[in-house]
Parts: sequence; C-alpha cells; structure tokens
Amino acid sequence: FTYRYRISTGLWFWWDRIWLPEGLTWADLEDKEGRVYAKASHLYVTVPYAFVFLLIRYLFERWIATSLAVSAGIKQRVHVKPEDNTILELYYTTQDIDGLSKKSSLSVRQVERWFRRRRRQDFPGVLKKFREASWRFVFYLSAFIGGIVALYDKEWLYDTKEVWTDFPKQSMLESQYWYYVLEMSFYGCLLFSVAFDVKRKDFKEQIIHHLATLVLLSFSWCVNYIRIGTLVMLVHDASDVLLESAKLFNYAKWEKTCQTLFVLFAIVFLITRLIIFPFWLIHCTWVYPVHHYPAFFGYYFFNVMLVLLLCLHIFWAYLILCMLTRDERSDNEEEEGEESSPTEDEGEQQNKPVNGLSTNEKDDKNSSFGCMSPPENIYWSKTVY
Repeated sequence: FTYRYRISTGLWFWWDRIWLPEGLTWADLEDKEGRVYAKASHLYVTVPYAFVFLLIRYLFERWIATSLAVSAGIKQRVHVKPEDNTILELYYTTQDIDGLSKKSSLSVRQVERWFRRRRRQDFPGVLKKFREASWRFVFYLSAFIGGIVALYDKEWLYDTKEVWTDFPKQSMLESQYWYYVLEMSFYGCLLFSVAFDVKRKDFKEQIIHHLATLVLLSFSWCVNYIRIGTLVMLVHDASDVLLESAKLFNYAKWEKTCQTLFVLFAIVFLITRLIIFPFWLIHCTWVYPVHHYPAFFGYYFFNVMLVLLLCLHIFWAYLILCMLTRDERSDNEEEEGEESSPTEDEGEQQNKPVNGLSTNEKDDKNSSFGCMSPPENIYWSKTVY
C-alpha cells in the first residue's frame, strides 16, 4: 500500500496539467529533433557540487582570504575568556545584576565584567567576516562575468518577448546548463553553511530567500523556463558584487572607497531589484506567457514566488535607504567600540553596562555600520533570484 501510495503521489505531483500549459506534456520536453532539454534528474548533480563548493570555500578562506586579510592589516582579535561560573552562565540574559551579584558572591562590577567578556566571546571577528565576504565576492564576480559571456549574444537579453519564442521547444545550451548548475550548487552550499556562518539579524529572511531561490531555479529548470531564469540570475548578481566588495574595504578601514562602493551598490540594487526585476522580468513572466497559452498552476506558482522575492527586495531596500539617510556615524564592528576606552576599568566607569553590554556597544548594535557602510545585519549573499 505504501509503495502504491508513493507511486500515485509521484504521478500526481508530476501531472502535466499542473506544471505545463494546456496541450503540452512531458513528452514534448524529451530530447528529439536535435534539441536537448533540461531534466529533473540533472538537478541531483548540484548536491555533490554544493559539497565541492564547501571544500573550495574552506581552502579559499584558509589560504587566500586569510592572506588578503593579513595584507590589509586585519587580524583575529583574541577576547579575554570569562572564568567559569554556572550561576552567571545560567542567567546570562537576565538584567538583575544585583540579584546575580548576591547569588554568585561577586561584586556588581565583577558581574558586569563577566557579562561583557562573555558577550565578546559571541562576537564574530572581523577576520571571519572578511573571509566570508571574500568568498562571496569571488563567486558573484565570476558568476556575473560568466552570465554576461553566456547571454551577451542572446536576443532575449535585449528583448524579453523573445523569452517565449518557440516555447517550450527551446533547446538548452551548454552555457545555460553550467550557469544553472553552478548557481544552484552555490546556493545549496550557502544553505548548508548557514549554521556556522556569521548569524545576522535577518536570519529568517536568509532561509526564506535561499529556499525560494532553489525552488524557483528548480522549477524553471524542469519546465524549461531557462531563458528567464538566466536573466533573473544575471540581474541579481550585479549588485551583490558591489556589496561584497564594499564590505571588504569596510573591514580593511578604507572608508572613502567603502562609502563610494556602497553608494554604487545602493544605486545598482534599486535599479536592478526594484525597477528591472518587477517592470521587465516579472512583467515578462506575467504578461507575455498568456499571449501564447492559457494561464495554468505553474504560471501562477512561478509568479507568486517571484513576487515573494520582490517583497524581500523591498524590505532590504528600505534598510539600505535608512542607512543612506542616517546622519549619525558609528563604528561597523561591535568590538571596535571597546577601543575608545583606554582600560577596561575606565570603560566600566564611563559606560555602565546593562547585562554586560555597555551603552556604546548598544548604540553600535542598533545604529548603522557607518553612514555609508555596508549593512552587516543584512545577509545579501544569497540574492540570486
């Protein structure tokens, strides 16, 4: 019974009427007459490739990115580890400093110092952030250049109506195959590594974005929406290159270069994500297809997923604009706020901590990362779709 249930469920899931326009079947997407089509079985190769990307990333960050960071003057900062204290560890997030002082037989200042040191242990170092940004920068730059090479001579790059010419009988090109496979493998790698990457405030948005990206790429691959898929990937990679490069210069403290790149990133992001993406690409997937065949479930599914990504773009664009319009400048890294105090004791006197977090550190955490610095609380690396 279970076996037959699985078979029937699989047949229902791949029912032609769900994913393909009326009058078309999966038989129409079989290789014939010299045409080669994408197949769902091709997607299995992205799983081992994702692990290959993880290995390449590890080697890149260890041997190349670390050397670049050292040459830029970035070093791993070693924080003083607090002494083991089970009572303070248990109430690590509490604000009752006086109560903890009595329970742990420590002075209020000792409790505050313990919390401050404990919090510093959780701060991601600049070196770790630099290595992650270096890896993403190299991939996005390579992907963007590869996308230009693959699409510069294609008519649908200049006229989106050509996306649907002869659909679905559009033969898959070798350049399209590798463009898709490498992009999907990279985003699979990001999904696998999200647990040990620097965790940012929009962690949930990261997961939603990665999953939506992989679902869209997989769907467009299976139903031969490859032309529009390559256009969407190219549009998204354009701004990611500028963001990651701005982060690198921000970590290296090249402030003017960082500010210039961030402004360029903001301009490119707003143009590609809020103008080209909705008014050219979503328009292309929403308006033109119904000129060739009646609307069907796959048509609505694809466009709803694109609109979901557009909502994420609007959310991120709002955060970018908030940073651009913010007048007050603050440091990028939370631990950099500590350097303003000559000694630890003086820092305690100047900024009384609440739960081990000084006033300056709280301000840094809630403010921008410099008036024009990249938004470190936004995870942009996965903005493919």
